[in-house]
Amino acid sequence: MIDENFGVFENKTSFNNKKNKADFVYIKKNQSYNFLKTDKKESSHFLYKSIQGDFILRAHFTITNINFDVKIGWNIRNNLSLNSSNISAFIDEKGNYFLNFNDDKNNQSKKVNIENYVPNVIQLERIGNNYILSIAKFGAPFSTIKIIDKHLFNEVFVGLFITSKKPIEINFTNVRIITPAKKDFIPYQDYIGSNLEILNIKTGLRKTILHSAHSIQAPNWINSDKEMVYNSNGFLYKFHLKSKEVSQIETGFANKNNNDHVFSFDEKLLGISHHNKDDNGDSSIYVMNPKGEKNPKKITLDKRGNSYLHGISPDNKTLIYTAHRKGKYDIYGIDIDSRKEFQLTDTKDLDDGSEYSPDGKYIYFNSNRTGNMQLWRMDSDGKNPKQLTFDTNYKDWFPHISPNGKWIVFISFPPDISFGDHPFYKQCTLRLMPTDLSSDPKIIAYIYGGQGTINVPSWSKDSRRIAFITNSN
Repeated sequence: MIDENFGVFENKTSFNNKKNKADFVYIKKNQSYNFLKTDKKESSHFLYKSIQGDFILRAHFTITNINFDVKIGWNIRNNLSLNSSNISAFIDEKGNYFLNFNDDKNNQSKKVNIENYVPNVIQLERIGNNYILSIAKFGAPFSTIKIIDKHLFNEVFVGLFITSKKPIEINFTNVRIITPAKKDFIPYQDYIGSNLEILNIKTGLRKTILHSAHSIQAPNWINSDKEMVYNSNGFLYKFHLKSKEVSQIETGFANKNNNDHVFSFDEKLLGISHHNKDDNGDSSIYVMNPKGEKNPKKITLDKRGNSYLHGISPDNKTLIYTAHRKGKYDIYGIDIDSRKEFQLTDTKDLDDGSEYSPDGKYIYFNSNRTGNMQLWRMDSDGKNPKQLTFDTNYKDWFPHISPNGKWIVFISFPPDISFGDHPFYKQCTLRLMPTDLSSDPKIIAYIYGGQGTINVPSWSKDSRRIAFITNSN
């Protein structure tokens, strides 16, 4: 929940100087926090929330008039007294990053060594009695250290803290307090809450516009970016950005829709993937009026196997999708009018996530045909496949092309994800690269999500923003 005064936090306190001239201010418009200290007296400040169990804390920050008497970071503590046992992850006066444990018996500290840049993203995670500090300069991968087997209460206070002797101003953005799924959750049976977020790709600033206790997945923009559509529990919903109203889109008998719904470029056609009982519960593809329809038109043929929609051609004549045929998954196309299906890829491995470029010249997709899930591009007839990403530290899925044709945004899973999998509830990144391949991919968001985060085309019409789903209990 977002509080009017504190955002994702509950309250704030100062530890050692109650009469200081310093304060945290929540800026509702962009969901950021500004800390301003104007005096020269040493003081410590804590913006906090009470929480139980495991969690992930993450924030970006910028510092104005940096001084050499400051500590900035995350703090986890048993109580709100100055001498409470605590874990802190912070930058010190020399720009070094530390993960530190303090109690009445001992003090343990570990330092993160970073070369060539000063980090401005800091994440602190608790898993049981283990604590993990991850830091990065925005756009770069995390560097990580941990402290293990340190006991704090199950219920603790967590938050941003600052200690300073001199005047300083700090702005915190993209602040997230995440409660992850339990280790024993069952995929596609157990779900946690969801956040619908918008990201400005130029600034990296994120904003949560909707929170749901349900699993909501796969947002896409419609109606001149005034509305978004997402799926939840087999149904499609429309969210109005200005009024914040949610309404259900009529899909008739199609009430077991997965997160592979696609609007045509002109928004005159909506394609859905519904698990049809007449096809043994397999996913079949239908088209319908985007405003709602009681009887969507089935396009894929009966009892052919699972078909998962990913793209509609710019001329609204062809659907492309991942289909289980001949005992494996490849990318297929189908003529909407004739229902004639044709095969576009044929490998022993998995090809998925197909999407047309806005000019219809190319189809972008992901494939593990070279041993790791990477991004690819081919001509619209399936010829001339070209590999686009080559990083073994990521498994890349679901390339989405900006409406101006200049950018590819996609989700990258960690390298330990199993063959062909894109699971729920993982620490992933959203990455961006130019379609002309003039520069390498860069991280534009560190997220907790995965399946359902960005499965469908999710660019705003002005090619400046993307929508996606993150998760938290």
